Amino acid sequence: MLLQAMKRILLADDHPLFRQALRTVVAGSQPDFTVEETDTLEGAQRILQQMPDIELVLLDLKMPDSSGFAGLLTLRAAHPLLPIIIVSASNDSAVADRAISFGASGFIPKSATYATIAEALQAVLDGDVWASSATSAATPLQATIASLTPSQIKILSGLQRGLLNKQIAAAMGISSATVKVHMSAMFRKLGVANRTQAVAVAAQALSFPAENQ
Repeated sequence: MLLQAMKRILLADDHPLFRQALRTVVAGSQPDFTVEETDTLEGAQRILQQMPDIELVLLDLKMPDSSGFAGLLTLRAAHPLLPIIIVSASNDSAVADRAISFGASGFIPKSATYATIAEALQAVLDGDVWASSATSAATPLQATIASLTPSQIKILSGLQRGLLNKQIAAAMGISSATVKVHMSAMFRKLGVANRTQAVAVAAQALSFPAENQ
């Protein structure tokens, strides 16, 4: 008798009560899936490395080690074929627009009903893109940001936090010289000349108003 392959969904959210709510929806609407959980972006990356059979990620936009769209871009670049649904406290259509333009397969406000979340899960698992409202096309800047490599995204996130090259290098486990190589390539893609300009671009493209987080 052949064993059926495990089917998994990853919940990455730092609010235990909301993860519980998502587990309830998954159990009720997708009973064939096992749920894995984490409360950090680093944890999500580790689980995805350890469990390549994960078929869908539900990702919060604000966790202790990730805020704004950097987490989405990091996972999207490292796992380009993996569907990712963004879950957010925001109901702002502009936030949903950017999430979809950065490669998310869906966008669910945390205020969504059980039926809405279940509908989104099924749509994305069927290969569709789901959002509660119509989304517009990506801007040129959003398309450029989405083209950054995982290393470039990590460095850009480090620059946003005001880290020095040596601090970014230590966090990534690479040399400062390698950081400079990645940074130069990133500057060329973004059309900027220095760290200050790169941080300004990141603030414009990756962040959103605090009340929407």
